[in-house]
Amino acid sequence: MIDKVARGATEVLAPWVWVILLPFGVAAATESIWGTLLWGLVVAVTASVIPMAVIVRGARKGRWDGHHVTNREGRVVPLLTAGASLAAGTVIMVLGHAPGSVLALAGSMFASLVVSMAITFGLKWKISLHAAVAWAAVVTLWVVYGPWWLLLALPAALVAWSRVELGDHTTAQVLAGSVLGVVVGGGSFWLLSQSL
Repeated sequence: MIDKVARGATEVLAPWVWVILLPFGVAAATESIWGTLLWGLVVAVTASVIPMAVIVRGARKGRWDGHHVTNREGRVVPLLTAGASLAAGTVIMVLGHAPGSVLALAGSMFASLVVSMAITFGLKWKISLHAAVAWAAVVTLWVVYGPWWLLLALPAALVAWSRVELGDHTTAQVLAGSVLGVVVGGGSFWLLSQSL
């Protein structure tokens, strides 16, 4: 039963799920329904759908160990693809005069990506991206909407626990991912949203 809960949390609260939903939530705070759909879709597609398509395709071809890419060495192509795709999306947003909050979100995602790549390949350590993305989303929504959104800490904690329970990460890797999400993801969103 515990294993099923952990597997369910890992799938339902995977990074790509948070990253698909978060842009719509951020855009909705300031945009009309059409603006929310447009800018949310640009970020969702370039930060989540395209990278996830590459990940799934690579997993099917055996290039890495699955759609969660739990082997650190297999993360090179997925993370570089995510960076390139997000950069392209950011160019579209800048040229299209996207709202500052959405640009701040893209910037915070890019900052998190750069730091996670430095840890993954520079330090050769497998930080938990599940935890990082979940906790970044919690802080981001708190900044946008207020303290009630801190209730999302519960699913963020659940997904962090699931990664350890399944043996995909150590407690230290999940805690480091959580700190990365709060400080780099959430913190850089807060800083950028003040200036954009």
